[in-house]
Amino acid sequence: MYLTFKFLLFQAVIILPFVVGIIIKSRLEKPQEFTRRLIMVNLVFIEPVIVFWSIWGLNLRAEFIYLPLAGMLMVMTGLITGKAVAPVLKLNAKSRASFMISSSIANHGFTMGGFVCYLIMGERGLALSFIFLSYFIPYLFLVIFPYARLVSSGETLGLNVLRDFIKSPRNMPLYAMLAAICIRYAGFERPVMYFPIDAILMLSIGIYYLSLGISFTLKDMFMFKKESLLLSVVRFLLIPAIAVVVLYFINLDPAIEAIILIESFMPAAVFSVMSSVLFGLDGRMASTMFVFNTVMFLLFVLPMLFLFYKVLHGFIT
Repeated sequence: MYLTFKFLLFQAVIILPFVVGIIIKSRLEKPQEFTRRLIMVNLVFIEPVIVFWSIWGLNLRAEFIYLPLAGMLMVMTGLITGKAVAPVLKLNAKSRASFMISSSIANHGFTMGGFVCYLIMGERGLALSFIFLSYFIPYLFLVIFPYARLVSSGETLGLNVLRDFIKSPRNMPLYAMLAAICIRYAGFERPVMYFPIDAILMLSIGIYYLSLGISFTLKDMFMFKKESLLLSVVRFLLIPAIAVVVLYFINLDPAIEAIILIESFMPAAVFSVMSSVLFGLDGRMASTMFVFNTVMFLLFVLPMLFLFYKVLHGFIT
């Protein structure tokens, strides 16, 4: 019951700021600039605290290493698949990059993937989903952000780009992750104490969805319908099909296979929008695809996943 209440609370933290963002957008003089500042506040001051505390307390067993590895392979598959199908849309470079990023980054966390794992597999599924998600920070800050920056600036990869990347305050969550790993392996255990991680996490989520509401325009739902439909094909058909085929030919613990299977069906993540807004790609298209993708998942994919999960899992095991 506590986890159900917690999930509903997290959903409220998503929906309410999103609606507020839509309402206040017309009152902002420079909505895109305001959105970028909100995202930077999150990246510099709030996200590092969440990452540092979570990674410091992580205790991976050897057999669980397949979970973040599968997560990394899944998002890389999404990136490659997005690149393969993007020419159909005949997009410019920045819009194509936004489409590829949306194809790659999925909502594997508690607000979607983690809670679905809990609903289907119980508390163990929720715990394993958190381990699965540990791929996210390295992938976002070492792959997605540098890629978005290169496309936006038109620069070629060189020492100056690497230097600027290292100095960028956007990377504070990455540095928090590295610091937590160093402290953990130095033998310093995370203290057993109350830490308001849920409150900080909800604040971070609220800021991101407020930014999304400011970036979203309802009329764009019809302007970007082809992009949104193609993204749904990538996220809900191609990537799950690849995951099912791969799992059929390898032998993993059934619980690990179940987490990978469930997470393969997840919709695009809010960070696909944040990346596009932060680096000046096609934020309007990215926000529209995200909203459309999430609605499609909740209305059609999630019910089908509950109906046919046992059939799919029985097939791969």
